Amino acid sequence: MCMEVNLRAVVLDILEEIESNNEFSHIIINNALLKYQYLDKSKRSFINKLSLGIIESQIELDYIINKYSKTPVKKMKPVIRRIVRMGVYQIIYMDNVPDSAACNEAVKLAVKRGFAGLKGFVNGVLRNISRNKDNIEYPDYNKSPYEYLSVKYSMPMWIIELWSGQMSIDTVKSVLEGMKCEKKTYIRCNTSKASREQIKELLQRENVTVKEVENIPYAYEISDYDYIAGLKSFQDGMYQIQDISSMLAGEYTAPKAGDTIVDVCGAPGGKSINAALKMSEQGDCGRVIARDLSDYKVALIDENIKRLNITNIQTQVYDALDCDESLINKADIVIADLPCSGLGIIGRKPDIKYNASPEKLQSLVDLQRDILKVVSRYVKSGGVLMYSTCTINRAENEDNADWICKELGFTKDGEYHQLLPANNSGMDGFFVARLIKN
Repeated sequence: MCMEVNLRAVVLDILEEIESNNEFSHIIINNALLKYQYLDKSKRSFINKLSLGIIESQIELDYIINKYSKTPVKKMKPVIRRIVRMGVYQIIYMDNVPDSAACNEAVKLAVKRGFAGLKGFVNGVLRNISRNKDNIEYPDYNKSPYEYLSVKYSMPMWIIELWSGQMSIDTVKSVLEGMKCEKKTYIRCNTSKASREQIKELLQRENVTVKEVENIPYAYEISDYDYIAGLKSFQDGMYQIQDISSMLAGEYTAPKAGDTIVDVCGAPGGKSINAALKMSEQGDCGRVIARDLSDYKVALIDENIKRLNITNIQTQVYDALDCDESLINKADIVIADLPCSGLGIIGRKPDIKYNASPEKLQSLVDLQRDILKVVSRYVKSGGVLMYSTCTINRAENEDNADWICKELGFTKDGEYHQLLPANNSGMDGFFVARLIKN
């Protein structure tokens, strides 16, 4: 019989590890969920929602706390700060948790972590917020729209200002709302093993809810599963997990039967696998070379192609900044999904917004251009360079694509595609440019 697990203590440990190790939250949360895989789905869901929610809503939580606490958040002891944030998140966002439970459990945690002398403070702040939660005054959207959006959607002000210079304030608001929506799971069917109809039947036999995806015939949206790696259909390699925006990038790539494709920053392999399958579906599987910088990243690609039994992908550890003379003018398609600021996937990885900065964005533009100078040489005349990022930032996206055309000898093939998170779509922000070598 397993010992009773204090779920809030687990969340507190997760928050402490994220702050102490400066590690990505999704990695630490996933590791914790694996550790407590024996818990039922509702308890694991509680850990995930509370951990991720606190990180996602940190600016708003601190704003609320500062309104009702005599001690500012920044001056609180780190453990107390995390405990109070946890309590406030439950009070504001978790309707199934009674406010009294949020307060009482926070007090117990403070005592267990050695801060019995501050239990009155924790209790007082949380009960004050509980009493006033329906009357919290936010910045006035009409008078201070940037400040309102920053607080309400917990987005650093400089990102609001960046996006407002590139799109309307209403569009910015829509993007922020889309990022806060519940994230959906999409799969790319492995059509080399079974038809999509057969894969749908396999999933339904495992009691998974399956929905069609508009305009992408090999994709499904799935839900109502407990643990995806525990599904036999997943273990048997019947599909890969891939965001809809990434699959749309594959649609724009449009590989032809027999193409030679080089994916220069390929981990974890989604775009390489998608391209390989699209060629196989046309009768000639061609060749895909999938590369990345480290053994660890290439191992992620290998893991996926082994599970799916994809045979037309060759993996290599290779630094995209180093020119491979043997590939010059040899590729029909080069997939350049390059390192970027990741502002389009904040909805899935919320700590990105706290780690990014204007200076880091500029350094990424420089890195992207250095890589592009090298890998663009692999594209044969008339071939395709697919430039993509998972960000929403003109300097990394449209400006870089224009620079490729001007400086590296390419021509736009149709419009650029800036995909934005939208309410209820579950889609990430993504940019794709299809460019033809002159």
